[in-house]
Amino acid sequence: MFLDYARIRITSGDGGNGHISFRREKYVPNGGPDGGDGGKGGDIIFEVDKGMNTLFMYKHRYAFKAEHGQEGGKKRQHGKNGNDLILKVPDGTILKEEESGKVIADMSGDNTRQIILKGGRGGKGNMNYATPTMQAPQYAQPGKEGITLNVVLELKLVADVGLIGFPNAGKSTFLKAVTNANPKVANYPFTTIDPNLGVVDFGDGRGFVMADMPGLIEGASEGVGLGHRFLRHIERTRVLVHLVDCASFDGRDPVEDVYAIHKELEKYNASIMNKPIVIAANKIDAVYAEDDDPVKRVKETFEAEGYQVFPISAATGQGLKELLYAVQHLLETTASEAIHFEQEFFPEEMEEGDLPYEIQILEADDGTKTYSVEGPRIEKMLGYTNLDSEKGFVFFQRFFKTSGIEDDLKKMGIKDRDTVKMYGHQFDYYSEDMDLDEMNEMSEEDYDDDFDDMDGEYFEEIDLSAEE
Repeated sequence: MFLDYARIRITSGDGGNGHISFRREKYVPNGGPDGGDGGKGGDIIFEVDKGMNTLFMYKHRYAFKAEHGQEGGKKRQHGKNGNDLILKVPDGTILKEEESGKVIADMSGDNTRQIILKGGRGGKGNMNYATPTMQAPQYAQPGKEGITLNVVLELKLVADVGLIGFPNAGKSTFLKAVTNANPKVANYPFTTIDPNLGVVDFGDGRGFVMADMPGLIEGASEGVGLGHRFLRHIERTRVLVHLVDCASFDGRDPVEDVYAIHKELEKYNASIMNKPIVIAANKIDAVYAEDDDPVKRVKETFEAEGYQVFPISAATGQGLKELLYAVQHLLETTASEAIHFEQEFFPEEMEEGDLPYEIQILEADDGTKTYSVEGPRIEKMLGYTNLDSEKGFVFFQRFFKTSGIEDDLKKMGIKDRDTVKMYGHQFDYYSEDMDLDEMNEMSEEDYDDDFDDMDGEYFEEIDLSAEE
């Protein structure tokens, strides 16, 4: 089954937590910290498989997760890195972020393998936090969580020539006559509901790939009928062959049909109309009325507009040779620049700092105020910070200052000795700066990578306890 569209959710692996342990040997009863670092989480990687031509494997499976990194061990053992998850896609697949519709990657041409989501880094073990003033750190860094992303996969066929036209114009018959393809052929609308690929071989080493696109109807640029399923495949083609039914058995006017399709192409993507377009006036073997020759009208109308028009019969083969050689000449004289969609969405820029927080004020009878601060970034920070350790406590102070929470509290009128609550923890606020000499003993690399570049001042006194 051909499938050119799929929606999936991908998640990179979490980093393993750092380990807390201390050397305990026969003659070293009070050894130093030896907790190892956690392993890195697995990446999500997309890779082109030249043997695939459909996204069918993503039809019945939605969620894909890479392996988590393992926790570090004692004796400075590094946790095992999580295995990467490689997802195979056909050549020409576009990856888009679902909500914004922005391009994440174009898996075509030279871009045959790309890391889409990187796994979380492993946390540092407590062996990294020993200092002359803190020789037995009870703190290890947690691993960083992986990233989750909802992705849309769109397959845009990679073909030299796109065969377009209204339903029942004879495209499948034409493709079968000139290529090695074997599409379904019948005399009713929408015989072709999936693109068909075929190779035109001239026998002298020359040739090209032609794609028969699903039949177009008016309104396709707004998604009517097969809509965008038809139009998305045209974007990568270099030349278009517009097959028009000149027999008009269903009462359609061939000249109006050509204009109608050109209008849909322009509304969907105006740049498509810059491609070379050849018009094939099909079904010249039919019997026409004496007072109206539709082939002649199509030829006179569109040659005057600069198009090449070739009268053909896909059923009998009449005129096909001249048309194909003209298409080959266009391919040879048209720039062969690959059509590549540039990246617009960068998953690595999904920053925790953008996560919002809310502040609520509760006033007691004695006039003191309690400020309740909650938000996803704060909750996550408290989840991986050991507030009972010196390092974790100072890190918390640093976060409070640099995240903008203190500035917002000042704007809301916080005063000394007012209480601040955060997810089961509370402390008394003081506006005086703490002694920075203590902070200078710490290296920024000891902190979570998300907050490496944070600077600022710190509070002299914070009384922190678990809320009853």
